[in-house]
Amino acid sequence: MKHRIAVWAGIGFLIAGFWAVYFFQMAPITASERMWTLSRLTCPIAFFGSYPIRLSWVLLANAATYALVGLGVETLRRQLKHAN
Repeated sequence: MKHRIAVWAGIGFLIAGFWAVYFFQMAPITASERMWTLSRLTCPIAFFGSYPIRLSWVLLANAATYALVGLGVETLRRQLKHAN
C-alpha cells in the first residue's frame, strides 16, 4: 500500500511539473480557458495562482494532495476487497 501511495504522490508531482513547464512556455501566448480549468482541476494549488508561490512548494503541495487522495482511494479499495 505504501508503494501505491508513493505512486500517487509521484503522479501529483509530475502533473504539477507538467503544468509549470506548459505555462512557462505559454506565458507570452495567452493560454486557453480550457487549459486553465484543467490545470485547476488537476493541480489544486493553482487556485492560489494570484499569490506568488515558489515552484518547489507547488510541486510538494500537489504531491502531498495526490498522496492524501491516494491514501483515501487505496483505503477504500482495500476495504471493498476484504468485504467481498
